[in-house]
Amino acid sequence: MKEKRGPIDFVLFADILVLLSIGVCMVFSASMPEGERFYGSPYYYLIRQSIWATLGVIVMLFTSNIDYKFWRNKNILSIGFIVVVLMLIAVFLFPPVKGARRWLGFGFAKIQPSEIAKIFIVLFLSNMIDKKGPEKMKSLTKGLLPGLIVMAIFVGLIIKEPNLSTSVIIATVSMILLFVGGAQIKYMIGLFLLGVAAVAGAILVEPYRLRRLVGFMNPWADKLDTGYQAIQSLYALGSGGLFGRGFGFSMQKFHYIPEAQNDFIFSILGEELGFIGTFFVIICFSILIWRGIRIAINCKDKFGSLVALGITSIIAVQSSVNFLVVSSFMPVTGVTLPLISYGGSSLLFTMAGLGILLNISRYITKDGVD
Repeated sequence: MKEKRGPIDFVLFADILVLLSIGVCMVFSASMPEGERFYGSPYYYLIRQSIWATLGVIVMLFTSNIDYKFWRNKNILSIGFIVVVLMLIAVFLFPPVKGARRWLGFGFAKIQPSEIAKIFIVLFLSNMIDKKGPEKMKSLTKGLLPGLIVMAIFVGLIIKEPNLSTSVIIATVSMILLFVGGAQIKYMIGLFLLGVAAVAGAILVEPYRLRRLVGFMNPWADKLDTGYQAIQSLYALGSGGLFGRGFGFSMQKFHYIPEAQNDFIFSILGEELGFIGTFFVIICFSILIWRGIRIAINCKDKFGSLVALGITSIIAVQSSVNFLVVSSFMPVTGVTLPLISYGGSSLLFTMAGLGILLNISRYITKDGVD
């Protein structure tokens, strides 16, 4: 008998749309100077982001109506793995953009395969953990190894782009799923230490990463180079005060913060909307994470629970890193703020993942909740 499904989590759905709307508005405000300077129109980024946002909503509605058990199909996961790996390799056939090879396609149609990899690793690990069961997951060779191999392939290819920040997010989300899935603490500690050593090695082999770390330790020592972005971000947040300068009245977006509509859009938001605005956005992300965890806890089967946790973890980890970077609690790294920052493929696949989360919410148990 076909399982009866209920309505989607309306609180989560409304919260996603609120964040998306804030993102489109802030992209418009933050990008006006750059759009005017390089493309002859202050509406350049607004138009593109609005198109991606519309496509994102369509994709979210589409995936929210596909039974989440569809994604545990062995053939789909096998084909998906091959496609994602080939896409991650194919980026090296395209010319670099600002020193990195992260995109496929040209012009408006560019996508980042690493964004697909984030969602795929959640689906793959959730299915693997569910099928192996808690006993096998306690074993390193019989339980953890297949998932670690897939994760290592993705992480290795993405670091090569280079894109250390996305690699760390994928690894972190994978560790969360493996730990919740039943992996032994001793293995998780070992993997954590190995990951720290790998990140340290990746920083040491690339001079620009090491300069960023040194700049983070004391940004004022080199305020025109390694410490520049961190200092300008703090200027923006600090000058916003309680209520902000007002929407559209940021000073830092006038070429003080490079590409203010991307990684540092939260700084512009703080400058224009003040502490009240930033607090509201953080509350919205907290609601999203709360509803995601609620869905994971109350899902009727382990696969759905793990997928819900994985997708929620992506949002939680990525948004937390962005908040820490713009407030200078972490070294500067290229992590966008989900649903808020400018970016087509990032927004599209984030919305696809949230659609899957909404679909899982249709099948959760209501006992003892709300």
